[in-house]
Amino acid sequence: MHIPTHLMLSWVVGHRLHVRRDRRLVAWAGVASDLDGLSILAGMEAYGRWHHVLTHGLLAGVLISLACAYWAKERVQVWWLALGAFHLHLICDLLGSGIDWPIQYLWPFSSTFYHTPYGWELDAWQNWLAAVTLLLICGHLAIRSGHSVAETLLPAEADSAVVAALRHRFASPSSTPVVRPGVDIS
Repeated sequence: MHIPTHLMLSWVVGHRLHVRRDRRLVAWAGVASDLDGLSILAGMEAYGRWHHVLTHGLLAGVLISLACAYWAKERVQVWWLALGAFHLHLICDLLGSGIDWPIQYLWPFSSTFYHTPYGWELDAWQNWLAAVTLLLICGHLAIRSGHSVAETLLPAEADSAVVAALRHRFASPSSTPVVRPGVDIS
C-alpha cells in the first residue's frame, strides 16, 4: 500500500484518543515500519534486500510502540493502538505490495520469510479502493470529531481550518457535534 493510505488507516485507529499528540503518535506508528525504505539511499539492491525486513517485524513494532508510549499522555492506550496500527501496516503490505514481496516478521531472530498468495500489486485497484474509502472515512470522522487526518502533518490551527471547510461543504448544521470544552488538543 501507499504511505498516505497507511497514514489514513493508522489515524483512523487512534482518532478517538483525546490528546492530539497521542493521535499523531498512533498515526505515525502505522507508517514507521516504512523507515526501512530509506535503504534505497544505498541503492536498489540494498532496498530490495532490506525493505520489508529491518522495520517490518515484531521487534520493530514493539520498539516503535514503546517509543510512542513514552511520549504519550495516555501511555497504555497509545502503546496498544500503536502496536495495532503497526501490524495493520504489515497486513496491508503483505496483501497490497505485490505477491512476490514477503516480510521477515521475526528478523533478526529468524530469517523466515512470510508471504501470502492472495496479495496484489502496489498499483492494483484494491489499493486505490482502500485509499478512496479511507479518504471518505477520514472526512466523515473529521466532521464528527472536530479533528482530521491533516493533524498528522499540520499545526492545530490548520487542522481546524480543514475541519471547518469539510463541515461547511459536507455537513448539515444539525449533524455537526459541538466540540467538548476542556479537550486537550496539544
